[in-house]
Amino acid sequence: MSQSDHSTAPLTIVGTGMAGVGLARAIRGRDGERPITLISADSGDEYTKPLLSSAFAKRQTAQSLVMRDAVGLAATLRARVRTHTTVDAIDTARRRLRIGAELLPYGQLVLATGAAPWQPFEVASSLRHRVFQINDLDGYRRLRGVLDRHPGRQARIAIIGAGLVGCEFANDLHAGGHRVALIAPEATPLPRLLPPPLGRALGEAFAEAGIRGYFERQVSALHDDGEGVTLVLDDGEALAADLVLVATGLRPRTALAEVAGLAVSPAGILTDRRLATSAPNVFALGDVACVDGLDAPVGGLSAMYVQPLQAAVKALAATLAGIPTEVSYGAWPVVVKTPLLPVVALPPREPPHRWRIEGEASDFSALAEDESGRLLGFALTGRCVRRKVELARAAPPLLG
Repeated sequence: MSQSDHSTAPLTIVGTGMAGVGLARAIRGRDGERPITLISADSGDEYTKPLLSSAFAKRQTAQSLVMRDAVGLAATLRARVRTHTTVDAIDTARRRLRIGAELLPYGQLVLATGAAPWQPFEVASSLRHRVFQINDLDGYRRLRGVLDRHPGRQARIAIIGAGLVGCEFANDLHAGGHRVALIAPEATPLPRLLPPPLGRALGEAFAEAGIRGYFERQVSALHDDGEGVTLVLDDGEALAADLVLVATGLRPRTALAEVAGLAVSPAGILTDRRLATSAPNVFALGDVACVDGLDAPVGGLSAMYVQPLQAAVKALAATLAGIPTEVSYGAWPVVVKTPLLPVVALPPREPPHRWRIEGEASDFSALAEDESGRLLGFALTGRCVRRKVELARAAPPLLG
């Protein structure tokens, strides 16, 4: 392919989640004519991912969460949207993608492939209709479809994992009228966001509402008992459930980039602050990107963390428009959707010298400080969440 062919090839974005669609929209805001191709492994429906973990309480169907289908998205963005399409390989030297037997040229390429749920154990085929993971609209649609077959019935749902996703879905499914059990190897919920006293406060709020907590426990086996699932814990206790939701974390989808020779790490595709990868004309954005070494959970830029993603989209759109721009992240706290006990946290980038904890009952402020008393991050629960603006102004930026 000649250089002139490359100059007319489209900007190609692999992934139609919040990162990919947000970037296409930002590019279109700058340039109404540039050819843009979006490639989606699924239906290409546009929706807001953070809303998935509050949709059960609101009785929202998967379809009600869709803002635009792929046809509407293509029309709005004046772009080509290819759905149910898997990219098999990237040829960075010839600047083209291989999709089956097709070779698709690109001018510039953005990988916004997100992260995939990690499942720490095998699930027997007989249980696959009872074991779920929700990382996208299709996952929500699948679980919602099962629950909607028995309207008004209080399902027994076991959630494995007490991180951000597990806790938000525990609160949401409980609010949706279901009986929830939360199982995790850690001693308290949200161990990556909250120091233990605050985690205990959240666990107690869950317990008071009727969410059963099984902490410092792991699932050793799942059995089909004919009417549901029996979860056997590592101490031998058996729990009965109708459905199981696995929320044990995400892993960036780096396989495609790695095979193409791009630099990757367990935290994602390595990029500089312009979101450029180790290959010319190839960029990474969103959950799959590890920006300037900023590690998960912040560097992973989960869709739960909307503000860093928006900052990255804005910077990359400028760079792709010919104005090289480095991304900066402010001190943006994470607002956890657990109405049973409001939680806000800004996890420190480095382990703090100490946590200074103040408060009582379920209302706590925890300040992460270095040896000199400088604020590195914070965690807030209950009525103390009102301090989030004050403390965010005092905290250092995530990536200044």
